[in-house]
Amino acid sequence: MNSQFKKGVLELIVLLSINKRDMYGYELVLQVSKIVEVNEGTIYPLLKRLTNDKCFETYLQESTEGPPRKYYKITVLGQKRLNELKKTWLDFSLSVNNFIEECE
Repeated sequence: MNSQFKKGVLELIVLLSINKRDMYGYELVLQVSKIVEVNEGTIYPLLKRLTNDKCFETYLQESTEGPPRKYYKITVLGQKRLNELKKTWLDFSLSVNNFIEECE
């Protein structure tokens, strides 16, 4: 996938994933990787920014496989941001798809 396309939609995918259920960082990397190829170095800065922007809250949960994990939970502000991005994406993709059809 084109890196600019991926960059433009990654925030939406992360918000959608965490809206579905709380997740820890590496689990989110695995989830997002099913849709677009990403690595931890891409996801963690985005998680930090969205947490700083109050879109996520974090909490620690004990793990049977090592140290406690930091989970991300979407906030009301995060849900608002998700709805805005989703509407923007759907409008944008509809416009592009219509243009593609017109040009074929």
